[in-house]
Amino acid sequence: MWKRKAEAKAAYDKEKYQPALKTSICTGERVAGLIDLETRKFHDIRLIRSDKELQVFCKEYGVTEDQLKRIV
Repeated sequence: MWKRKAEAKAAYDKEKYQPALKTSICTGERVAGLIDLETRKFHDIRLIRSDKELQVFCKEYGVTEDQLKRIV
């Protein structure tokens, strides 16, 4: 009856952006996003509330958790 939407793979220019995980020291809040390699500016993509959400982000962007750049 209803069709399931196809999962869209996130497309980004790997030469221009790097996937990263930004973590707050005070609250522990984590935000996944992309760093612009030219300007070094962080672009928020998704709030990470659980390890499962982090795994989904990594799968969408084709990286492992070890490959994510950590920002504090």
